[in-house]
Amino acid sequence: MARTDAIVLGAGIVGTSVALHLVKRGLSVALIDRQGAGEATSYGNAGVIEGDTVFPPAFPASWSSILRIALKQAPEANYHLSFLPRIAPWLLAFRAASTPERLVETAHAMRPLFGRAVAEHEALMAEADATRYLRKNGWLRLYRHDRALDALQPELGLADEFGIPHAVLDTDATRALEPSLAPVFRHAVHWQGTASVTNPLAVTRAYAARFRALGGIMLNGDVRSLHRAGTRWRVDTDEGPVDAGDAVVALGPWAGDFLAAYDIRLPLAVKRGYHRHFSARGNAGLSRTVVDMENGYCLAPMEQGIRLTTGLEIAARDAAPTPVQFDRLMPAARELFPLDQPTEPAPWLGARPCFADSRPVIGRAPGQAGLWLTIGHAHWGLTLGPATGRLLAEMLTGAAPFCDPAPYRAERFGTH
Repeated sequence: MARTDAIVLGAGIVGTSVALHLVKRGLSVALIDRQGAGEATSYGNAGVIEGDTVFPPAFPASWSSILRIALKQAPEANYHLSFLPRIAPWLLAFRAASTPERLVETAHAMRPLFGRAVAEHEALMAEADATRYLRKNGWLRLYRHDRALDALQPELGLADEFGIPHAVLDTDATRALEPSLAPVFRHAVHWQGTASVTNPLAVTRAYAARFRALGGIMLNGDVRSLHRAGTRWRVDTDEGPVDAGDAVVALGPWAGDFLAAYDIRLPLAVKRGYHRHFSARGNAGLSRTVVDMENGYCLAPMEQGIRLTTGLEIAARDAAPTPVQFDRLMPAARELFPLDQPTEPAPWLGARPCFADSRPVIGRAPGQAGLWLTIGHAHWGLTLGPATGRLLAEMLTGAAPFCDPAPYRAERFGTH
């Protein structure tokens, strides 16, 4: 029997960051997963550390956009018809959270986490000898039509209020930064405070290695075996049982199933997404991540090639892959940038755990002493992993948290 101070369930970027922050504060910690660090959802993101995010993704505002999605003509979204009845309550809540007033509220609630995102990554990268993966040259969001930039004005105004650095560029100024882009867009916003990484999996593995170097224990096991053992928590691993006074749930898209066993029912849904790596033709290249905002895809330069990530897919988490969005978006992507052939046989599929209000849950689990939650990071698992890890570690150890954790409490959903 291994006895520790804390068990962290889930070795994605969030769970690994939590475990590392706890062990840095002198706790004995076991990090448990059925796979290696960063090999599930955390592997497949666009590698962007979005310290300058203002508004979260929102429900489509126009009926024309909704109709295009409904008719499966939109490159930015896809859905499985059979899944819609199950997800309908969440979609209605997402729509309600997408009003202009609610988006501003969310922007203010999330700013403390986003504002620390890059600095917290930099601190862990310095410790973990992982700074070679970091780029600090911002990212570009491209707009093909004037009306798309016009619709962005409320977000740009709030960015000014927050002091977030950004520059609105025309086509020529954008291509001065990224000469391989074709002039098929009219405007871009260069969000200068964003950072990115060239290999998200390697970053998570580096944080896990630092965790082990500081005395943390990383084990493979079935997190579903977690149970009470007197006043402590116990989980079975391949190397025997481990128990601890505190357990942290950082299970990403699998958290809902896990928590239901403890009668903790939170409105967590998943948005599926795909990526695929491509080579570039000739001498073409990108020095930073680029998003084609009106077509819903991202081009991210990675060690494996140019990673093309799709928009969302509304489907059951474990349903068979349906990467039809590539067929819809590849003409626009190849028009923008000279993508060559894919460098892998099939697209990767992952699932983002999302609450409708676009905030994670960080803090104590309702009604379960010693159980903590760090779930629902949506599109920002990589971005917010280290900041979340610091906040949760401060709360669990009784230190003063660097920001008010109240906006991220599970009780905001009426759970008791």
